[in-house]
Amino acid sequence: MVHVRRRQALLVALGFGLAGKSALAQTASVPKVVYHLSDFGKVGFVLGNIRHHFEGMGGPEKVRIALVVHGPPLAQFRNLPENAQVATELQALTAQGLTPYACSHTMAAMKLTLADLMPSFAVAEKGGVVMLAELQQQGYAYLRP
Repeated sequence: MVHVRRRQALLVALGFGLAGKSALAQTASVPKVVYHLSDFGKVGFVLGNIRHHFEGMGGPEKVRIALVVHGPPLAQFRNLPENAQVATELQALTAQGLTPYACSHTMAAMKLTLADLMPSFAVAEKGGVVMLAELQQQGYAYLRP
């Protein structure tokens, strides 16, 4: 009887060990983060945060980052010569894997199309705040610097 209980205990322990390894494998996946940008004066600050985030995590293969832009700061992502510094920074970040989204409602209010924005933007079809909520449901950590 004692021998049977030891065997059962061993099997239970092995089961927990395997479950623990499975949990570790899940937590070892690449972290996901979404930055929320809706303050006009914070465009450079947020792009700098994203650059430092990639660096701090050990490179773009170690983290997946999205940026959702809605409201006034979207104007600074228009593909215009006066936005060249922002364009350079955005291009460097998208080359590392940043996925930028533009709020469809903001685009409509500003009478912008995707062609008016810097390359690599995708449209948050349901709106910026809905996109933020959807990304959080997909496991993205939410940051609003």
